Amino acid sequence: MEYTDHMPQPTNDVWEVLSTARSIRRFTDRPVDDETLRRCLEAATWAPNGANAQLWRFIVLDGPEQRAAVAEAAQAALHTIESIYGMTRPAADDDSRAARNNRATYELHDRAAEHTSVLFAAFKNDFASEYLQAGSIYPAMQNFYLAARAQGLGACFTSWAAYQGEQTLRAATGVPDDWFLAGHVVVGWPRGRHGPVRRRSVDDVVFRNRWDTARAGIVYGAGARPGDK
Repeated sequence: MEYTDHMPQPTNDVWEVLSTARSIRRFTDRPVDDETLRRCLEAATWAPNGANAQLWRFIVLDGPEQRAAVAEAAQAALHTIESIYGMTRPAADDDSRAARNNRATYELHDRAAEHTSVLFAAFKNDFASEYLQAGSIYPAMQNFYLAARAQGLGACFTSWAAYQGEQTLRAATGVPDDWFLAGHVVVGWPRGRHGPVRRRSVDDVVFRNRWDTARAGIVYGAGARPGDK
């Protein structure tokens, strides 16, 4: 079977987890077992959040109706990001890094119905901005993501719960309107291997005490292009 191509790469070294938790967009056919998935979800519940109110709910999407909705939302998102980033399907003989990244992105969207994923919902309150409330659920998403990496799984944050996909996923899951669809993560056994992330250096992004206009410009460059792992 396809999932024998690579063995999982679990690790208990937190620094290795942090530095090798690349976005995985290609997965094997091997299903994610309930015990492994539960450990990721449990890690999500350990995340810091405002007043420890835990105004979050996590919806595992692995039923046929839900997977079909995920696939529909993925295609809607793909149409949007193609126009934003000027993406097109790369030619078969194009082996550039951009082509490899784009090819993996298209595969993730094309095979969306085949994967298990998790929808993260946050309760709306009337005393804080959406950005402030986001600080009480995005740590849970990150915990889930890092726990997946620690166990050898791959994961990828998606935009499928946004754009036109939001109502599709709401309809398939029954999430009421007084809950935000805060985010969505695909999870599975990676086809390929985890590796070091490509990020700008600490010196490029950290200022001390004062804003540094000379280093504050946003320019997509090597290691920072949307879609890079």
